Amino acid sequence: MTRMNRALAVLTCGAYFTLAIGALASGEALEAVPLGALFTVLATFGFAWVRRKGQLAWSIAYVLVSLPLAFAVFSFDPSVGSTLFFVVLVSQSVLLLPVPGTALLVAGIPFAHVGMPWAEALREGFGLLASVLFAAVITTLLLREQRARAELAEAHKRLRDYAAQAERLATAQERNRVARDIHDGLGHSLTVIQMQVKAARAVLPTDSDKADDVLAKAQDQAESALGEVRRSVSTLREPRSMPPLPEALRALAEENAATGVPTELTVSGTARELGAEAREALFRAAQEGLTNIRKHAGAESADVVLEYAEAVVRLEVRDDGTGASGDGSPGFGLLGLRERAVHLGGRLDLRSEPGRGSTLSMEVPG
Repeated sequence: MTRMNRALAVLTCGAYFTLAIGALASGEALEAVPLGALFTVLATFGFAWVRRKGQLAWSIAYVLVSLPLAFAVFSFDPSVGSTLFFVVLVSQSVLLLPVPGTALLVAGIPFAHVGMPWAEALREGFGLLASVLFAAVITTLLLREQRARAELAEAHKRLRDYAAQAERLATAQERNRVARDIHDGLGHSLTVIQMQVKAARAVLPTDSDKADDVLAKAQDQAESALGEVRRSVSTLREPRSMPPLPEALRALAEENAATGVPTELTVSGTARELGAEAREALFRAAQEGLTNIRKHAGAESADVVLEYAEAVVRLEVRDDGTGASGDGSPGFGLLGLRERAVHLGGRLDLRSEPGRGSTLSMEVPG
């Protein structure tokens, strides 16, 4: 709405300068100059004030004052400038008055030519009518377009709110489902294991075979419970609050070195801020790689390399351990990392050779 006010103010000022230059240059109809100045002030500051008030009574009063003033200017100097005053007034009436009021104004403006020879008045009157009618139509279309944009923006806002609510609801439902799974699955399994361990301890001094049998069942139950935990954890892999990635990786390398595997971190390229998901994925890749090195690699040292390339960020975890043939199927951790990489549009690779160590690499856009 403010832009339309400014556009009409610019048109009004342009019309007045056209009127004033023509009158001063010809030395005729000089009375139109001060009247045009008064109309210009009213059509800019007065119109803006009336529109802010938003009251129909003030709008009608504004039009009833401006219309005679425009007629007076036109009677002294029926030029392009005074004609544009009518165009401005009609456009403003579209913004201020109901449709019948604007229609009445448009119908009355051609009577500004009353007093001229009838043939000339008819010709000029139709021309003026076409001009102000065109202004009314264009202003109406612009007003509708602005209202449509506002309604569309409001609809988008409501849609975003609905999407956020749906996301929160889906998250709550999923967490409730996982809570039920933990209670019904893991809780039950741990209860059974506890009872089996107590039973085994009770018979261990007198019947070791029976105690061993009970402990074997407890082990099976524990493995089943571990499977339940993994299924539940797979739905809860959410990003956590993290420091900058190089800082987090440095702490991870120091933690790994403290376990007896010297680990160095190398950062190349210009560090930059990454999205939460990309940062989380790279950190998890380093974490999983170092965990596997400690558990399986038999390595004497490890390296973590973080490279900020032009359009991607690449992370590698290397070791000098025993390596592997690559025949085994990937574990849960590697599958989860591959899912993260694919979700971000990146990739995950694991290269390993017997006796030559392994390299886990992840590359994501960023």
